[in-house]
Amino acid sequence: MAPKRAVQLSLKMPTHAVCVVGVSAHVDVHSDVPKGANSFRVSGSSGVEIFMVYNRTHVTEPIGKARWPLDTDADMVVSVGTASKELRDFKVRVSYYGEQEDQALGHSMLYLTGVDISLEVDTGRTGKVKRSQGDKKTWRWGPEGYGAILLVNCDRDNHRSTEPDLTHSWLMSLADLQDMSPMVLSCNGPDELFDSHKLVLNMPVSDSKRVRVFCARGGNSVSDYKQVLGPQRLSYEVERQSGEQEIRFYVEGLTFPDADFLGLVSLSVSLVDTGTLPEVTLFTDTVGFRMAPWIMTPNTQPPEELYVCSVMDTHGSNEKFLEDMSYLTLKANCKLIICPRVENRNDRWIQDEMEFGYIEAPHKSFPVVFDSPRNRGLKDFPYKRILGPDFGYVTREIPLSGPSSLDSFGNLDVSPPVTVGSMEYPLGRILIGSSYPKSGGRQMARVVRNFLKAQQVQAPVELYSDWLSVGHVDEFLTFVPTSDQKGFRLLLASPSACLKLFQEKKEEGYGEAAQFDGLKHQAKISINEMLADRHLRRDNLHAQKCIDWNRNVLKRELGLAESDIVDIPQLFFLKNFYAEAFFPDMVNMVVLGKYLGIPKPYGPIINGRCCLEEKVQSLLEPLGLHCVFIDDYLSYHELQGEIHCGTNVRRKPFPFKWWNMVP
Repeated sequence: MAPKRAVQLSLKMPTHAVCVVGVSAHVDVHSDVPKGANSFRVSGSSGVEIFMVYNRTHVTEPIGKARWPLDTDADMVVSVGTASKELRDFKVRVSYYGEQEDQALGHSMLYLTGVDISLEVDTGRTGKVKRSQGDKKTWRWGPEGYGAILLVNCDRDNHRSTEPDLTHSWLMSLADLQDMSPMVLSCNGPDELFDSHKLVLNMPVSDSKRVRVFCARGGNSVSDYKQVLGPQRLSYEVERQSGEQEIRFYVEGLTFPDADFLGLVSLSVSLVDTGTLPEVTLFTDTVGFRMAPWIMTPNTQPPEELYVCSVMDTHGSNEKFLEDMSYLTLKANCKLIICPRVENRNDRWIQDEMEFGYIEAPHKSFPVVFDSPRNRGLKDFPYKRILGPDFGYVTREIPLSGPSSLDSFGNLDVSPPVTVGSMEYPLGRILIGSSYPKSGGRQMARVVRNFLKAQQVQAPVELYSDWLSVGHVDEFLTFVPTSDQKGFRLLLASPSACLKLFQEKKEEGYGEAAQFDGLKHQAKISINEMLADRHLRRDNLHAQKCIDWNRNVLKRELGLAESDIVDIPQLFFLKNFYAEAFFPDMVNMVVLGKYLGIPKPYGPIINGRCCLEEKVQSLLEPLGLHCVFIDDYLSYHELQGEIHCGTNVRRKPFPFKWWNMVP
């Protein structure tokens, strides 16, 4: 917009001014007038719009050849619709009159040079830069919203580099331009005008570490793109060439929204008159951007890749488990990626190490892996093996202290899209495990929680997971897709459902059927013995109370009804006051579309079938799901983890565009 200033007219000499296309300029018709003048009349050349601003209650608009009275507060405003072809080719004439209406007492001449200056970005979110007549500075959420979007350039497009692209202050490859948002500067006007005027691109100090800007000068070489704004570079005098009407820039995002950054940045261009001392800014155009958030994908999104580790321990390798994963991915039409021992350093808990998500702008989208701060054997895998072309990387390190178990990403999940009352969450809500409110127990690190909350589009819900020894939400809940109108179910581990099932089997005469039947390395225990074990019952009463507390939170925060929840039979036992799964934890499954890789529970065999497997199948298969029970006892369960802990799934992004929601 133009600064509030008026062009001063003179009776003695013509006045020259620059007028930006589409921007109104106020003209002072009152300061220098002939003696005895009491009215004036205005005329202009073709291409100039002239209009008067006045209070209709005090001033009557002249009709025909009548003139405007000078003793009123009527102001004159002019504008031009196109850029000038040469200097001063638009003219405005102001004639002053006294009592003699047919003879002017004097004239003032105003010569205008029209210049078209604008900074344009993809305000309409179409994937293309188009000329915008609306508000380019403000950013608005929702389907009727507007405002440009930046991607954090956190992938690595150049194979010669070992670091994300955003760490380099120069362009590493032309492919990198696709990860940036285009910005076009219109600078149409007579070349002679720019002998005494300059264009300056600016960014606020607060945004200098958030954004980098490259100027494009044609050509097919990275050397044709020069960094002009960024850290330590707050302004840039634009190098306009003769006859140039447009200059193209590329804007690079450098940081995700976080506790100290709302995600909004701005850039501006100013037209500066260098022929005066001091220099005068005639016009400034500002555009705003929002940094695209990191978005998690729930189990209801189709799988694209399943990651699993090859490991070796005292029981041998997990080769059979890998074969089972291969079968599952074949069924689900999903790619299997095995992380070898040389890369995982015998760390099998790949779910704990990282979480897959994505970032999206109208012109581009790519997956981004969020590396957890746990930093064990797999700590280098996300950075060294996953970071690459169109695959980004982000992490948050815990300052001053080491991570706890709750900082692992088995303790991080996301719900499918939900509606809670009048509030819609079209991208679901993030779920993280924490301590019981005000108990002072273990929590996920604040730096990670702050990051997740700052993304805004998947408002986090804190659950109580500190009652578990490992302390992860995936030990008592998961989501599965369904083909009905709801589209999903929440599965919750349920000690009461398990005890009820065992009681029914006892009453049917199967009390001597044994848990862990078929396992060589675990002593069997009959249904009668489990039901008679007061300590086991006490432990599971405690576990059920903890799960019920979470159940109520999930119903409230996700808008769920009881019919949206399926109780999966599961028992726990307490060890040093914390709970562990008594048999393989079936909710800790991997979900690949309608195919579920479920830890084999080794339940009591009744009529040739595991009664736990039979129960779970009866609950889930009517929903259109296929249950595949997989032995993970020695390689995972005995180490306090299960299938979900030992796998990780990259899923397709949501079709819904995050900018169309209203957080």
